Amino acid sequence: MQTPAESGHITPFQDWLDRIARPIEFASRDECAHLGAVKNLSTFVAGQVLSALAQQVYPKAIESRLIALRDLFVDFQQTLPLDEQRRRLHVAAALVKALRGAARHCSESSGAESEHPVFESHADGAARRDLWNFPIQFVKGVGPKRTSLLQRLRIETVEDALWTVPWRYEDRSVMTPIGNLVPGMVTSVCGTIGKCESKPTRNRRLSVLDIGVEDQTGRMQVVFFNQPYLEEILAVGKRVMMSGRVIAGKQGWMVPRMDVAQYEVVGEEMESALHVGRIVPIYHETKGWSSRQMRVLAKGLLEEHALELRDDLPVQVRARQRLVPIQEALQDVHFPKAGSDLRLLEQGKTPAHRRLAFEELFLLQVALATRQRSVQDEPKGLHFNPRTPLLEKLGRLLPFRLTPAQDQVIREIFRDMIAPRPMNRLVQGDVGSGKTVVALHAIVMACGSGYQAALMAPTEILAEQHYRNLSGMLEALGLKAILMRGGDKAAVKKAQATQLALGEIHVAIGTHALIQKGVAFKNLGLAVVDEQHKFGVLQRKTLIDKGYKPDVLVLTATPIPRTLAMTVYGDLDVSIIDMLPPGRKPVRTFLFGEAQRRRAYQILRDELRNKRQAYVVYPLVEESEKIDLQAAIQGAEQLQNGEFAEFRVGLLHGRMKAAEKEAVMADFKAGKIHLLVATTVIEVGVDVPNATIMLIEHAERFGLAQLHQLRGRVGRGAEQSYCLLMAAMGRAKVQLGRRPIGPGGIDEPVSNARERLEALVQSNDGFVIAEEDLRIRGPGEFFGLRQWGMPEFRVANIVRDGDLLQQARQEAFSLLKLDPGLKAPAHQGLRDTMLRKWEKKLDLGSIS
Repeated sequence: MQTPAESGHITPFQDWLDRIARPIEFASRDECAHLGAVKNLSTFVAGQVLSALAQQVYPKAIESRLIALRDLFVDFQQTLPLDEQRRRLHVAAALVKALRGAARHCSESSGAESEHPVFESHADGAARRDLWNFPIQFVKGVGPKRTSLLQRLRIETVEDALWTVPWRYEDRSVMTPIGNLVPGMVTSVCGTIGKCESKPTRNRRLSVLDIGVEDQTGRMQVVFFNQPYLEEILAVGKRVMMSGRVIAGKQGWMVPRMDVAQYEVVGEEMESALHVGRIVPIYHETKGWSSRQMRVLAKGLLEEHALELRDDLPVQVRARQRLVPIQEALQDVHFPKAGSDLRLLEQGKTPAHRRLAFEELFLLQVALATRQRSVQDEPKGLHFNPRTPLLEKLGRLLPFRLTPAQDQVIREIFRDMIAPRPMNRLVQGDVGSGKTVVALHAIVMACGSGYQAALMAPTEILAEQHYRNLSGMLEALGLKAILMRGGDKAAVKKAQATQLALGEIHVAIGTHALIQKGVAFKNLGLAVVDEQHKFGVLQRKTLIDKGYKPDVLVLTATPIPRTLAMTVYGDLDVSIIDMLPPGRKPVRTFLFGEAQRRRAYQILRDELRNKRQAYVVYPLVEESEKIDLQAAIQGAEQLQNGEFAEFRVGLLHGRMKAAEKEAVMADFKAGKIHLLVATTVIEVGVDVPNATIMLIEHAERFGLAQLHQLRGRVGRGAEQSYCLLMAAMGRAKVQLGRRPIGPGGIDEPVSNARERLEALVQSNDGFVIAEEDLRIRGPGEFFGLRQWGMPEFRVANIVRDGDLLQQARQEAFSLLKLDPGLKAPAHQGLRDTMLRKWEKKLDLGSIS
């Protein structure tokens, strides 16, 4: 009878051991010359061995060697002396060899019929648990060089690769024989390169590559212009797939020609079954890594690891949502079955896509629900007095009546402040809806109850404005407010810090540096965070780490679409001020092309001659900051020396020193500057009631919601205000570019620019505009993912999957009601995965 080794039978333990051995043997080769190329060797080996030991009891001969192997790598760092690293690697290689011998001996002694249970359950458990921690580098056929390419696509582990889904699909299930090609046909063919010749031309700037493709039924011609590098790629004998429109060749229909839109080298007959004759996945690519290579990798990973994938979604949730198993979802999303609906695949709406998207959204919502519960469970040591006489005094001092919407939101805030759990509330209000006065009521209630308050803004300009607007009112109430700035002298900062620590200051206004080192409050009761999207979600943990547990009130003048609010601010209670103060007139918006510039300037001039003031805004983005800054500076000079020489033109940009900015803003507010040329630093919070007109240059380069924010800088008085959008439309249009913006995002074609700007002309409702902006540009471009702290998904798209997000949220919050800490054994895997993905991003440290 043959032994397992003789029959070629490999136990799962031996297979697992091979995976462990691969990086060790690679690093040991050539006197450890490749050691620097192997990343995370310590965590990979130690983690795999520990996971294996935790799963099963082993024979002594194997267990002792596994422990010795782990001990070698627990503290195996690049900082160890090279001789010690070499010594350990040689010992590790010897241990692996001994383990192989011991494993073979156990297999032989148990016989081929018996899948030795020691190795079976053990290796399976180890692999099943660690795909998220299995570096892609150690997968067969990848290695260090290809790993660096895959890292550009955010692929670090086996799990990352399996969740990197195609961004589109091609139906190559039917290939037309070359002999059957007819004029005008748009089709795909599969054949072999029979000829590849570079043809000389009279024009030195033009190169021509003449290619012949043939199959058993005939041959066709393909011509490529100015792509000489293809001579190497499309060499004679290579098997290719080509798609495009068929046209007549030089010899008429004897040898048809194809105007090729897409081509792909598909490899040998055996491998080409992956690339033709089916619906084929197309992935995002990077130089050196193609869709073809990604298909081969995905196929190999699914064959080797599909059964090791663990389904962390609770069984009841899967049943209620009718979700397919994780293995089936990944198989179908990478390699759709014959007859799959191509339209649903392209839209990401197949059962497989839905299953994967739901899991991503559900994990996020479980994390947000967990964070919300942790805040709610926090003991609240604050006791606010809703009947403080200061509130009544504030009501008498205000020179206007609050709108019903403001009254409602103030009631919601007060209800939170006197509740036994901490307040964590977001107040959304359109531009000019009066959020600051709402926040003032919360500040006065906190200070009137014996506590201090902090008001944090994203920029010093906005912090200064809050101080100017609020300090007089606070002073009249007997409350002392200070403005804390990074640029102040050390002596000033020290004096302010002392007063805060002694409780002599009631309200501190500044940027988020207020809660940084060196600043200590005696009794902080309320933190108000304004325009939050500018510096990401301020975590309560940041405040708690400083020793504070205040109530938190977040203000944003950026209307947030419902789906975004459920992700970015999913753990906050939300209030909306959906009414403008009486007397405010909606800003009238007009769209102008370059040819209508003189007319736009005339409207601007008329307003200035009527003793009003104006803004001219230039775009400023990080990628082209120097050029954009130069354009703004030159623009200001040209306006001052040309069209608007009769007025005083000022300039404001982010690179100016704080004192310079302050002087410019003071002059503008005092009416000394008539026309202010600015970059987008004025987007947030600048308040000059006499400014009634704004002209925005290159409006097509802005997001819709950002334009709406800018437009909100005018129309702050009782006069009619105007916003003029100057956009380079038509032939002269500035190319917005068609660039893929990653998983979950969508491309922005140039044609969308006009659609965006027309939406702004037609509506003054920030919420309508925000939804429209999100729809047109997709979540990837909406304000910029990282700027928002917006989660990046590999499959889910919050525009497309809004309903799914709502369902995932309901399921997550319901689950947390039943099992608040996810302590049930059935939910352990879900809890581990949720913490792994979101613990750091959402500051869930205290929960884990």
